[in-house]
Amino acid sequence: MKPSDRYLKIVEWSENDQCYVGRCPGLMMGGVHGKDEESVYHELCEAVEEWIRIHGEDGTELPPPTAGKNYSGKFVLRIGEDLHEKLSLKALTEGDSLNNFCKKSLEKAL
Repeated sequence: MKPSDRYLKIVEWSENDQCYVGRCPGLMMGGVHGKDEESVYHELCEAVEEWIRIHGEDGTELPPPTAGKNYSGKFVLRIGEDLHEKLSLKALTEGDSLNNFCKKSLEKAL
């Protein structure tokens, strides 16, 4: 396995840019773009390899891997007392738990 295999690479269509955009979140800022999905992926892989090479030359530690990451389904979110109260009351008026109300709200946002 190459070190670059430890990092998630994403290529997706951008309506705003009207092209494919490739990025590697957690490893490098920015990304690559183009009209052909496969070409963008190959260019992204090259950029990731280069980024890792530069880290090695500079002696800087690589960020934690992002590929194959397992998610627990739990995270802590600090929202402030006022928003916490509003969400709790809204959930209560809808006859739902705060957790389930927030989960449904986040699913709708995606």
